[in-house]
Amino acid sequence: MFRPQEAEEQGMAPARRMAAGRAASFANPAAFARPVACGSAVLDLTELAPPADCNPGNWRERLARADLVPDLAEDIGSRRWWRGMGTLLGLIVLALGFWPDFARLDAAPAMAVDAASAEEFRAQSIMPLARGGESGRRMGPTRAYREVPFVPERAEIELTSVLSPGDSLARLFQRAGAASDDAARAEALIAAQAEQGGIAPGTRVSFVLGPRRAPGEPRPLVGAQLRARFDLALALHRVGAALALQKLPIAVDTTPLRIRGTVGDSLYRSARAAGAPPQTIQEYLQALDAHISLEGDVQPGDSFDLVFAMKRAVTGETEVGNLLYAGLDRGSAPVAELLRWGNDGAFYSASSFTTESWVQGGAGMLLPVNGRVTSSYGQRFHPILGYSRMHAGVDFGARWGSPIVATAAGVVSFAGYHGGHGNYVRLEHGGGLGTGYGHMSRIAVAPGERVSAGEVIGYVGSTGLSTGPHLHYEMYRSGHTVNPLGTAFATVTRQVDTRDLDAFRAKLVQMKSLRTGAALAAAPQKIQRIAMR
Repeated sequence: MFRPQEAEEQGMAPARRMAAGRAASFANPAAFARPVACGSAVLDLTELAPPADCNPGNWRERLARADLVPDLAEDIGSRRWWRGMGTLLGLIVLALGFWPDFARLDAAPAMAVDAASAEEFRAQSIMPLARGGESGRRMGPTRAYREVPFVPERAEIELTSVLSPGDSLARLFQRAGAASDDAARAEALIAAQAEQGGIAPGTRVSFVLGPRRAPGEPRPLVGAQLRARFDLALALHRVGAALALQKLPIAVDTTPLRIRGTVGDSLYRSARAAGAPPQTIQEYLQALDAHISLEGDVQPGDSFDLVFAMKRAVTGETEVGNLLYAGLDRGSAPVAELLRWGNDGAFYSASSFTTESWVQGGAGMLLPVNGRVTSSYGQRFHPILGYSRMHAGVDFGARWGSPIVATAAGVVSFAGYHGGHGNYVRLEHGGGLGTGYGHMSRIAVAPGERVSAGEVIGYVGSTGLSTGPHLHYEMYRSGHTVNPLGTAFATVTRQVDTRDLDAFRAKLVQMKSLRTGAALAAAPQKIQRIAMR
């Protein structure tokens, strides 16, 4: 069952016996410390590095143990450090040896094209005639070909051109080749019938030029036709040697257009979806904004109602005018009924026949917002910062989104975010007087813009250091804040003249009795085309 150790060792493979011998040598310190002879060399086993000629395969192990990439920041100047430096320099030389060549690459020479090949290419190419292009293969002359001394011109040329901004009819005719005296005469005849300011840019002008009297001379103007006004077209035609003008009136329907709809997520988008023009919607929102809060009083499901002036010619063109009526209903109850009235174009509420503005007694300055004073000018305990400090203005409590107006005419010196003031507008009114408006939800003006008294400059909000929606109003004299309540504000009501109340009510009934879309019922027709010859 058990064999002697000698038999066990004899039964081992040579490699196993060698490994066992090395293990036994390392396990015996005394034998390990004795130097041994290997040929003519004497080995010291304590160095654990026998000579290469004793075992030729050991150079691979020594190469594997060699540190070719040491940290060059350590042992500077040592053999190990110089070995790493040599490795680095060798890699640099190797990288430079593989550096790409950026020398210029010569292109292949262009293909030589003889006359026959060039003609073949030309015959198959396509190029605009205006640039000298020709298409098709050239053919040799035949009996059907005959040279003529000159190419005859067309007797008359019919052209259509569009009047550009800053251009004139006379220059337009002359550029087309008309005689200068005909162009000047035609412009004078047309200008006498056009609106103040002349023919509008973008007007299409159709005209006919006659045959030249001699080669190289300008052509005479035979006739022309254009739209001088929305309700008038003009036609020029030649009678003998002179030009005559004929008026062509265009029937125009001036019935106002009424658009109604239901407010969705956005009043503006709902009105646009109903077909209202963008400029009319802006007028509508501005009219409502002066009487109600667009953010607080307008709710989804409300009904908007607007009537605006509109012209529609029998030719199909339309022209949108001013907003005439602005209404907003919630169910069967009106929220706002506003009618444009008077020469100033102001909107008056149908419920009271008044418009309101707030004027400061004596100084002629308006109250910035329709609200009540919630915090006065002076030292106070700040509700957010938690300590007392100077309150350099007056706070007016108002609903979120209420319009804020300029208290006097001036220039916007600042409009943007201003620290604790949040969205802030500063106006300079001249004479060292300035006003500031803080905590706005939105700003409606820009720096450098000139505003008039009562013009909306923003909307009540709660931006900056604020506990709720309100307006922080400041007044400056010579750069220093003063108490804005130094003079009392008074409310002044402007009413419709009592002699006009019946007419006002009748106009309001007329606007509300219009059928929605009634102005779009007319069928378009075409203008009679006058012979321009």
